[in-house]
Amino acid sequence: QLQVVESGGGLVQPGGSLTLSCAVSGFMRNVYSVGWFRQAPGSGREGVSCISWGGTANYAVSVKGRFTISRDDVKNTVYLQMTSLKPEDTAVYYCAARLRGSRYYCPVNAGDFDSWGQGTQVSVSS
Repeated sequence: QLQVVESGGGLVQPGGSLTLSCAVSGFMRNVYSVGWFRQAPGSGREGVSCISWGGTANYAVSVKGRFTISRDDVKNTVYLQMTSLKPEDTAVYYCAARLRGSRYYCPVNAGDFDSWGQGTQVSVSS
């Protein structure tokens, strides 16, 4: 059984940086891609970034140029480096693994992912 655990959230001032971690354990050979999503109060779950095991990466328009996704295959961990943070980045950030499809494809919809973590809170405020 696959387990997904996020960490690294916290409170940061506007313009600051945070790096989120997503540790994936279990049957790693079944993982095709990992995505980051976020959900602000009163809003739906929004795709932030995704990285596939074939090397494809994508970003939401709102974070492109500020966020960077990467992975460490030894540690089975996916990172989301967030810089130039804005108050509108405040949300609970979730990590999810996709266990099907192509290793070169990164979906953008939450429904295309299979195993989810519990989320980590990111708050951007002065």
